[in-house]
Amino acid sequence: MDANLDRAKVLTEALPYIQQYNGKIVVINCGGVPMTDPELREAVMSDIIMLRLVGIKVVLVHGIGPEAKEALKDAGMELQYKDGYPCVSDDALDVVQQVLCGKVNKGLVSALNQKGGKAIGLCGIDGGLLSAKTISPSYGRTGEVVKVDVTMVNSFLNQGYIPVIATVAQGADGLANVYSVSANVAAAKLAVALGAEKLIQLTDKESMLQNPDAPGAPMPELHLSKVPALIRSGAISQIMVHKVNCSVEAVRSGVKSATFLDGTVPHAILLELLSDEGIGTMLTH
Repeated sequence: MDANLDRAKVLTEALPYIQQYNGKIVVINCGGVPMTDPELREAVMSDIIMLRLVGIKVVLVHGIGPEAKEALKDAGMELQYKDGYPCVSDDALDVVQQVLCGKVNKGLVSALNQKGGKAIGLCGIDGGLLSAKTISPSYGRTGEVVKVDVTMVNSFLNQGYIPVIATVAQGADGLANVYSVSANVAAAKLAVALGAEKLIQLTDKESMLQNPDAPGAPMPELHLSKVPALIRSGAISQIMVHKVNCSVEAVRSGVKSATFLDGTVPHAILLELLSDEGIGTMLTH
């Protein structure tokens, strides 16, 4: 009997959150360990399917992750980072585009469809979804997103699809046809353009924002006004600064909230969105 009551409690606890997010858009930026560990990847896919089944419109964004880095390594190239941006050379871009728009994107679409979802794979160049210009020559073929056109994404969402977006963009400056763009930037700008209720940034455990009052636990909430001081003090790790700044800009531009989740926790997305006890760090006004 107790077990049955516990199961009923879980379901009833989720009800107000399902009502809150029903019909709303949630953008998820996913990469790193959650996408390479089979069990964690399976959990992420299941969570996304569950959200869609209860009426939440999900957009999944992915960028240069372990698969692309491994492919670059096999080709004798190594990815360098500058200010949180992956610096991609002309030669590296060919590899990145093949892996992101091919193997990774289609793999995620297939995984979602195998679970009964209706996913569709997109690259930022499709339908002019993402347009970019060069940041500076030192960044190579890594661009800055200057325009987002979500007409196609909204159409797919309204038809019940789960758009899965690889972060390459159409060149808008006449200097290059295609740019690689930061998944953190792309996810944030897509969330703004879509009028998303929430932006979720999945990250690895060691990158999570730590709660100073409970060592080992994530900071439950972070107000925008506190971000600059935490960056200066080093409380926000260098690897997270770019992700946090992109999320700050999204919230300032109209996204209701952004949340950083430890992607190494199975079903972190469901635990955060559909339970009383969120497990991530929520960025708010």
